[in-house]
Amino acid sequence: MGMLSERLKSLASNNKKALVAYIVAGDPEPGVTVPLMHRLVESGVDVIELGVPFSDPEAEGPVIQLAHERALAHNVSLGNCLEMAAEFRQSDKVTPIVLMGYLNPVETMGYENFAAKAARAGVNGTIIVNLPPEEAVDMSAILEANDIEPVYLLAPTTTDERARMICQASKGFVYYVSLKGTTGAGNLDIDDVSEKMDRFKKLSQLPIMVGFGVKDGPGARAVAQVADGAVVGSAIVKLMAEHKGDLQKLNDEVGQFVSELRAAID
Repeated sequence: MGMLSERLKSLASNNKKALVAYIVAGDPEPGVTVPLMHRLVESGVDVIELGVPFSDPEAEGPVIQLAHERALAHNVSLGNCLEMAAEFRQSDKVTPIVLMGYLNPVETMGYENFAAKAARAGVNGTIIVNLPPEEAVDMSAILEANDIEPVYLLAPTTTDERARMICQASKGFVYYVSLKGTTGAGNLDIDDVSEKMDRFKKLSQLPIMVGFGVKDGPGARAVAQVADGAVVGSAIVKLMAEHKGDLQKLNDEVGQFVSELRAAID
């Protein structure tokens, strides 16, 4: 069992819900990322999703697209993301890191090379947004051979048949995208999320995390009541953008916000 599965199993056995935080590596500048990862953990985050900057992040709304642009202005590459993960892992041996991004940089690096380097860097899972599980058989096998757990996405429109296949292909957890469209869009319809969780939990042996639309403590609490955990991305990245001129304030504001999310979920 990988570190990601172990952490989520431990939370479940203690009747705790997972708080998953997403940031883009290198946003607003490369030196921010590793200290902020540690601050996220100190503030109550269970799993870190580290976004790999990409020039065409099609699933992202404007807030996260701008974060990708800020990171790319510093030429932050997939290799740099792995270096940041490795630096974080030197002093934090227990918090799972899930790399979230798009297939192109991974293909450029090569599947085998990527998996080996990611494993050495201490990466525990991947979410490759534009790689559905039926196209990922080779990639999944390579990842799992390196103790990296591939996570796949469920959407509001996913049929039961397809959901069953996605849940079987995923390792660690399944990521439910609670809104049609891009990250940060729209408002959370908790009744709809609850109904989908009832449906998908019958098909999944794994925890299901809900993201896309969780913006504050009440939203995180509402999601945690019906799912196994909440993923918060755009709200954190928006705060980072607001304080990008004062890096200490950025760290403090994000830490405070995440502490409030943790308190709401617990």
